[in-house]
Amino acid sequence: MTSLDPRAPLVLDTRELGRRPGSQRQVTLTVPAPADLGIEVLTVPEGSPVELDLRLEAVMEGVLVTGTAKAGLEGECARCLEPIRDDVEVELQELFVYDDIRDSEGAEEDDEVSMLRDDLVDLEPLLRDAVVLALPFQPLCMPDCPGLCPECGARLADDPDHAHEAAIDPRWAALSKLADDTQQPEQTEP
Repeated sequence: MTSLDPRAPLVLDTRELGRRPGSQRQVTLTVPAPADLGIEVLTVPEGSPVELDLRLEAVMEGVLVTGTAKAGLEGECARCLEPIRDDVEVELQELFVYDDIRDSEGAEEDDEVSMLRDDLVDLEPLLRDAVVLALPFQPLCMPDCPGLCPECGARLADDPDHAHEAAIDPRWAALSKLADDTQQPEQTEP
């Protein structure tokens, strides 16, 4: 287990709660976003402000962290590739278990349990999970985005009447020529 840097922006010190169940503390802070916070097409830019409004509450097993996080998003529409700028607000809730209580119970190492390390809470995994789960799998610039023309790549929202002539399958081209010949009126010789 690695130790946490108490100066890191997403690491909070819980010592002042004193391991007294029921004691709590409100924390409101703005921190820079960590790298790769989001999905491939929609992310919180690294270093952009993330506003945290949290309540840290001591309970028997550890420290319960609840609150919200707000951040700006940047990305591109999954249909037309236009830039997207939006905001995300996520709910946070996680129980961070005291490391010495866990050791005394002889519990096996479990990746699903968040741990306090030297009374420090690392919020980055909690923030990352909450933001990624809140993002749409395929973000759109508008709910009814028509996307791009599959033939020429034109953005259909800019030209709603965009159309191409129906392509003729080369295997049927001779038949269409025959159909054209039969539709032309015959010319009679004078």
